[in-house]
Amino acid sequence: MTQDEKRASFSLACIYGLRMLGLFMVLPVFAIEAKSYIGGNDEVAIGFAIGLYGLVQAALQIPFGLAADRLGRKKIIVLGLLLLALGSWLAAIATSVHGLALGRAIQGGGAISAAVSALLADQTRAEVRTKGMALIGASIGLMFAVSLVVGPFLSRWGGLPFIFEVTLALSLIGVAVVVFWTPQEQFHLSTTPPIPFSQLKSLVFTADLLKLYFGVFVLYGVQLATWMAVPPLLVGAGVVKDDHGWVYLPAVLLSFVVMGLTLFPLERKGLLRPLFLSSIFLVFLVQLGFMFETLHAPNIWFLEILLFCFFCGFNILEASQPSLASKIAPLQARGSTLGIYNTLQSLGIFTGAAAGGWVAKLIGPEGLFASASALLLLWIFVSWRMNYSPKAE
Repeated sequence: MTQDEKRASFSLACIYGLRMLGLFMVLPVFAIEAKSYIGGNDEVAIGFAIGLYGLVQAALQIPFGLAADRLGRKKIIVLGLLLLALGSWLAAIATSVHGLALGRAIQGGGAISAAVSALLADQTRAEVRTKGMALIGASIGLMFAVSLVVGPFLSRWGGLPFIFEVTLALSLIGVAVVVFWTPQEQFHLSTTPPIPFSQLKSLVFTADLLKLYFGVFVLYGVQLATWMAVPPLLVGAGVVKDDHGWVYLPAVLLSFVVMGLTLFPLERKGLLRPLFLSSIFLVFLVQLGFMFETLHAPNIWFLEILLFCFFCGFNILEASQPSLASKIAPLQARGSTLGIYNTLQSLGIFTGAAAGGWVAKLIGPEGLFASASALLLLWIFVSWRMNYSPKAE
């Protein structure tokens, strides 16, 4: 990577990481802390408040992606971070569950994933783009693990309001990173006009892109569904809730090492296809392992190994999929394509959490893991003949 490519990759990964840390920190404590708010005795309202962020973000990913193609990437990123700040402030001063839901909805209005991915794709060459995407994927995994430790800690200091205030500060720091650290855009509307809406359909719904859209939906759906059932397994293995983050953190950190030793060299050698498919299969085996653990007293060391394997597969898929999408998409429709991609990602998050909870309640955690396993097998079938070496500028 050149110095400019490193600067773009690290700054955009930082923006993504700050945003995701703010959004993730609330998850371990929201359902508990929200009970002290007006309307907190309504579990449906609490669940709606938690999930509303994902629904709003899913609805706005494509419009924000289109806007990024027409108005510029950095403007849209700054706008999204300011919406995240506004939503965080409203949630911090809320006194009711409905107020929390409003704040979460406006937080979801900051749908910048497509703009961030498109800007990174603009500023990196095709042969090193996966490294940049991997940094963003690593920031998501790392912030998820860190949030599970930091969220309960901040909650003990000042409850949900303090967590939302920290999220407000993180979003403003993100704005500063965009303005002062991220390189200037290399995408110019004057030389690369956006594709007319009438032509977008044939460009952003090709066979390979449809497979990637399906893949990211399954990946995040399985991830959220998994986290509906893994915490009870850890409790059953003797790990108290406040210590779960210390179980996740080493698994995440070690998985980054594995990703660095496998993804980048194998991609350079033209071996992305076997790595990609084997990563899906690895996550499939992890689901079977979790299902096995639900049938008897869970073992903490076996769960740690399963979590490590899960994050190894997840991180490789998280890094390679958006990189492939950016290579397949034409430059003028890159933001739109990644907008659709991130819409399916957001829908996977919402569907995985909602359907995962419903399936676990209906047929138990073993049924949840079995359902996730079936989806992963379908994903392998769908991805079997995808083009893993697209030509890109």
